[in-house]
Parts: sequence; structure tokens; C-alpha cells
Amino acid sequence: MSRPRRRRPHPAAAPLLVGAAGLAGAALLHFVDPNEPGHYPTCPWLMITGTWCPGCGTMRAVHALTEFDVLGALSMNPLFMALLPFILYSYGTWLYRSLRPAPPRTVPRKALNPIWLYVLLAAILGFWVVRNLPFGAFLAPG
Repeated sequence: MSRPRRRRPHPAAAPLLVGAAGLAGAALLHFVDPNEPGHYPTCPWLMITGTWCPGCGTMRAVHALTEFDVLGALSMNPLFMALLPFILYSYGTWLYRSLRPAPPRTVPRKALNPIWLYVLLAAILGFWVVRNLPFGAFLAPG
């Protein structure tokens, strides 16, 4: 007796689920304002250390973006706003390639040079340090 073959999900299932989760999260942040205390938990890093982490202010930035307040979002987390075009481009590329896979005999895509991951890590760590220094107070949320 042979086992029945399991059907594999469509290649676009993962990006579509991630996109749906992102839209649901943005809708939640639009309707439940993170600027009002008591709706969301406090950032654990902020609660323990009293300093801003690189992600502090991102929920408020997304809330501001859902209300088309780009400057308000920029004041909440400038790093998130700087990375947002790359995040959206990467997601769009992932979705497009899952809906329209390349023919099997094409030349493989060139991998991203690992140096860019180190540059991103250095930028995040630099932002983290500078936003907590007195001269970098303009990078703090709010």
C-alpha cells in the first residue's frame, strides 16, 4: 500500500501570508493607537535599560504612516523610514518571483555580497548608539 502524495503549497503561499499578516498588523496599529498608553506592552529593552532600541518608535511610525503622516513617522523612527523602501522592494520581488518563477534553464541569480549585511548591521548598531547619546536626541521617538 502506498502513501498518498502530499500536495505542496503554491510558491506564492508564503509571501501572500506574510503580506496578509503585515496588512492585518498595520490595520490593528491604525485603529488601536500606540500613542495611547495601555494598549501595547512596553519595549523590553526600554523597560530594562531605560535606553531606546533601534526598533523603538516603529509601531508609532507605522500608525503615522497609516494616517499618511510621513513626517510624523520619520520623527518616530528614522531608521525604519530609511529602510522601508528596501523592505517593500524586497517583499515585492519575493512576491513577483513566487508568482512568476524563472524558467529552469536560466542563469542563476547572483547572490548578494555579504558585505552589505555587515553594512546594515553597522548602520543599525550605529543608529542604536547615536540615538541614545545627548547629541543624537533628535533620533529618539517622539
